[in-house]
Amino acid sequence: MRWGRHLPRASWGSGLGGALQSADERIPFLIHWSWPLKGKLPIGLPRAFVRHRGSSAGSGPPSRSHGKLFQGISASEAVQCHRRNLAEWFSRLPREERQFGPTFALDTVHVDPVIRESTPDELLRPSAQLALEHQQPRARLPPLALSQLFDPDACGRRVQTVVLYGTVGTGKSTLVRKMVLDWCYGRLPAFELLIPFSCEDLSSLGSAPASLCQLVAQRYTSLKEILPLMAAAGSRLLFVLHGLERLNLDFRLAGTGLCSDPEEPEAPAAIIVNLLRKYMLPEASILVTTRPSAVGRIPSKYVGRYGEICGFSDTNLQKLYFQLRLNQPDCGNGAGGAGVSATPAQRDSLVQMLSRNLEGHHQIAAACFLPSYCWLVCATLHFLHAPTPPGQTLTSIYTSFLRLNFSGEMLDSTDPSKLSLMAYAARTMGKLAYEGVSSRKTYFSEEDVRGCLEAGLKTEEEFQLLHVFRRDALRFFLAPCVEPGHRGTFVFTVPAMQEYLAALYIVLGLHKTTLQRVGKEVAELVGRVGEDVSVVLGIVAKLLPLRALPLLFNLLKVVPRVFGRMVGKSREAVAQAMVLEMFREEDYYNDDVLDQMGASILGVEGPRRHPDEPPEDEVFELFPMFMGGLLSSYNRAVLAQLGCPIKTLDALENAQAIKKKLGKLGRQVLPPSELLDHLFFHYEFQNQRFSAEVLSSLRQLNLAGVRMTPLKGTVVAAVLGSGRHALDEVNLASCQLDPAGLRTLMPVFLRARKLGLQLNSLGPEACRVLRDLLLHDQCQMTTLRLSNNPLTAAGVALLVEGLVGNSSLTHLSLLHTGLGDEGLQLLAAQLDRNQQLQELNVAYNGAGDTAALALAQAARDHPSLELLHLYFNELSSEGRQALRELGGTAKGGARVVVSLTEGTAVSEYWSVILSEVQRNLNSWDRGRVRRHLDLLLRDLEDSRGATLNPWRKAQLLRVEGEVRALLEQLGGPGS
Repeated sequence: MRWGRHLPRASWGSGLGGALQSADERIPFLIHWSWPLKGKLPIGLPRAFVRHRGSSAGSGPPSRSHGKLFQGISASEAVQCHRRNLAEWFSRLPREERQFGPTFALDTVHVDPVIRESTPDELLRPSAQLALEHQQPRARLPPLALSQLFDPDACGRRVQTVVLYGTVGTGKSTLVRKMVLDWCYGRLPAFELLIPFSCEDLSSLGSAPASLCQLVAQRYTSLKEILPLMAAAGSRLLFVLHGLERLNLDFRLAGTGLCSDPEEPEAPAAIIVNLLRKYMLPEASILVTTRPSAVGRIPSKYVGRYGEICGFSDTNLQKLYFQLRLNQPDCGNGAGGAGVSATPAQRDSLVQMLSRNLEGHHQIAAACFLPSYCWLVCATLHFLHAPTPPGQTLTSIYTSFLRLNFSGEMLDSTDPSKLSLMAYAARTMGKLAYEGVSSRKTYFSEEDVRGCLEAGLKTEEEFQLLHVFRRDALRFFLAPCVEPGHRGTFVFTVPAMQEYLAALYIVLGLHKTTLQRVGKEVAELVGRVGEDVSVVLGIVAKLLPLRALPLLFNLLKVVPRVFGRMVGKSREAVAQAMVLEMFREEDYYNDDVLDQMGASILGVEGPRRHPDEPPEDEVFELFPMFMGGLLSSYNRAVLAQLGCPIKTLDALENAQAIKKKLGKLGRQVLPPSELLDHLFFHYEFQNQRFSAEVLSSLRQLNLAGVRMTPLKGTVVAAVLGSGRHALDEVNLASCQLDPAGLRTLMPVFLRARKLGLQLNSLGPEACRVLRDLLLHDQCQMTTLRLSNNPLTAAGVALLVEGLVGNSSLTHLSLLHTGLGDEGLQLLAAQLDRNQQLQELNVAYNGAGDTAALALAQAARDHPSLELLHLYFNELSSEGRQALRELGGTAKGGARVVVSLTEGTAVSEYWSVILSEVQRNLNSWDRGRVRRHLDLLLRDLEDSRGATLNPWRKAQLLRVEGEVRALLEQLGGPGS
């Protein structure tokens, strides 16, 4: 799961490109326009468009009289109403875009596309077999802005029909949508009337006859009154035909007759053909968008200009896109409103890291050449770093990404099979992806790609479908590798897409061995004829005393059951492979999968690997995550829309096989990063019952050292927060937690008996959350460790409120929390109001004699407190002696630990004190620790000199050696 490293840029084939943001490739523009639009959006200057290169925005404001055509009041009002309706309709955002915040609007983050003019000769040139080869860049005409599409051609001829083409995901819908909005807001004054048509909508009508006027009136009721003026509008009338590949057009006169009357009912395809022939409304302007494979459906003599939609051809366009997308304010809150939006500084830092990685890692820059993948990068970063909306998972982001680009897309509308484009991609690209995962490789030769694309092709129709896929969609999934040493190979455009497609290939049941394929055919054959044969054998068995017939009869019944067991064994083998991939020991000490994904996009700060070093082993830890995620109900529903249905029974059987394997291997103790990966798998699966059963044996949650981002906190809380069994220990030391993270993890804390929050830089505000935790009626915590957090006296005042109302806590560690005298005085004053506490550690808090003695006195009078730690405080020799005497005279009260000695003997808690020092040696103030160790060493020497007992002398010498070793680690003389 790695992007290519710091490499020089490679030249790309001329066809590889995209436009704008393709995130809304399937925005409501492609929804059938079946209802009249009656919006009331006022016309005025909208949000400013950000421009790069050229645009249609520089043409000035619209004329209020609409030129010479619509001078009448009723006609002018009709056009104005049409503008408002279109603006409202095309301004609607899909759910995937609304995740970027309530103020997000595509017109505020628009980056102009690169549209390059092409020629018919270039279109007729035979394409390469893979359509991915490294080509030398050809001489090109200059790029076009939207406002220049209908400018006269090089010979001065008027251009009436423009065909824009681009592969799947290059943003054709975004381009059309932006052009329509430009017209609505007066940025295309060359056209007085714009009428957009979705060819998907028109294709749904079939061959039902309808006139052009009827088609317009049904979709835009406000234009009913001015339909008779269409013929007089001339070139100032613009038809936009989006997605022409969905229509099966026949330009032969024998197939489609001539028709010039807009009132004459014809099949929708026939009306489009006559519009393009310029036989109907010959002066009207027409803009067509289509996929490359369908460009040839329109004879070139009817086309005035061809334009190829290209992508972000340099990193400056990519950086501009990311800056506009990721710097959106008010990105919303997480579940339950507990999330905290990123600050502007954090957003700027994110953009800067991404920009640096784009400059150094040219494989990610090559992927972001396609605007659709720029959207995916932004959505992934938003998922990793912003508060996560309820129910959103990484798998759902990738599934939604494919829905935005492939929903409703057929591979070839002229093919009778009507095969879904996504289903074809899952079968071919999924096979390549899975073979890569199983053989642990991410680079594929041309032979590898050919083998997966051409496997099993036998008929001419199948080869034709492959040809269409190569031209329209292959570049969406594969890209030439630009890394040194791997030139001439191909990689998946985004590394995680390989793992997603491999998982999809498995859960769809497309991976079958030869034995399984043969067994299935035999079982189906036996199933078809089994009943008839059984009846015949039953009759023959009654007439003839043949003992072999009943045996044959029973064998016929056994064959389907044997095949069923073969399929079950296959599912178990897949589950075994998935679980083994999840728990590979080689990956035990790498980063968790979420940090790996963030690093692959943002880069890794620090020294870079030398190109001559041996490559690291490929890691595919997202593959099992995606397998679990694809089995969730939401992703199965979206995949069904894409033509890739996963049957509920198959999903249940796969889940049972996975649960069986996880139940065996999931009981082992995992390192913190791998344990988080395990929890992330359950989060992707989104099945609480499944997770509760698999994780029922989990008793210790050790995530120490894992950087607990808002997303990771959401993952842990979602998976473990609803469980019923108690967790013996939750260790979140050194997790960079903040108060918001504590609030997110509250459901998990309520299940914990021991909670470790050491070394998290928690301040007084965090104590407010901990107070609420202690006062919660479901709190069952007995041990709370808050060592090495700057709680201060203000924080302990809040903790004391929680202690007063808590009835479960018995052990509290406030070691090195900056309490000072004030904090210890607060504890001393309120300690008697808690009746359950047994151990209190307030060592290394900078407290003096008075506060320490007050707390020791309160501890002596406490009914349940047994142990009080006061070492490493700023105590004088007299203070230490007074505390020893107080602890020694207490009958049944708490023991006070202030030193390594008790009189002339070694304290039984000496190992506890030194282990705390050893554990925190790198985080504590070294000079202060050295001073305290010198005092302890002096106490040991004094005690050794005051005793004649050889056994005690030996013990004291041993502890002295331990202290001297610590002093040597600190750089002291050790004496």
